[in-house]
Amino acid sequence: MKRSQFPLPKIRSTALKIAVAAGEMLLRNYGRIRSVHHKGSHAINLVTDIDKKSEAFIVKNLLKKFPDHQILAEEGSLSKTSSPYKWIIDPIDGTTNFAHGFPFFCVSIGLEVDREVSFGIVYAPMLRELFIAERKKGATLNGKKIHVSTERQLDKSLLATGFPYDVRVARRNNLNYFSSFIKKARAIRRAGSAAIDLCYVACGRFDGFWEMRLAPWDLAAAVLMVEEAGGKVTNFSGRKLNLYGDDTVASNGKIHTQLLHVIRKLKEKE
Repeated sequence: MKRSQFPLPKIRSTALKIAVAAGEMLLRNYGRIRSVHHKGSHAINLVTDIDKKSEAFIVKNLLKKFPDHQILAEEGSLSKTSSPYKWIIDPIDGTTNFAHGFPFFCVSIGLEVDREVSFGIVYAPMLRELFIAERKKGATLNGKKIHVSTERQLDKSLLATGFPYDVRVARRNNLNYFSSFIKKARAIRRAGSAAIDLCYVACGRFDGFWEMRLAPWDLAAAVLMVEEAGGKVTNFSGRKLNLYGDDTVASNGKIHTQLLHVIRKLKEKE
């Protein structure tokens, strides 16, 4: 399938139905988790039976409509086709929140076309908030256009961040960045879902965001949301973000240089 044949109406309607249905599955199972396991060697990196059920549901239904597309999903689904279309899926972004009954989690589905994210959906079912972005067509929240904030000063900005799962043992664990930014911004929030944090930058609730070592399924849909809402997303050096390895900085664009200035000083000490 050539890019000129990109079936956007079919992409949009299919992804929308699947994301909402997966979100409703999370709601039905909220507070009813049967099993919780730890991923890797870190006791704080959780995966639940509902993560796996949500992912299986999303992957199955996407492949029904688009059997030749690639799939990259957090819990391990990876198709082996050479299609230029790749779905990047997080069945529950905010699993720890979900497992503890904290209602800040979402389903995130992004679509890369020729290695560029072109479409994304983030659905936070407990909040009843549905974010959708299409490249060069803007971003919406529950059907209404969204835009980043207009704040120009870091000291008046509300920021968001998160910490890596190996925060207890890693040398680069974001604690020094948090310590520096908390003294320079109005406030910082750490709510546990990078996808929602980025969507909140997109709709102007947060002015900026930074985080280390996020995965592509954390970023794909939500980064497009920020860009299409008029914001800016880069790596810590201020260059174009690579979803597959870069640390992430997102903002309304107006405080971006100030964020990078703080980060640059800290990087020099690492």
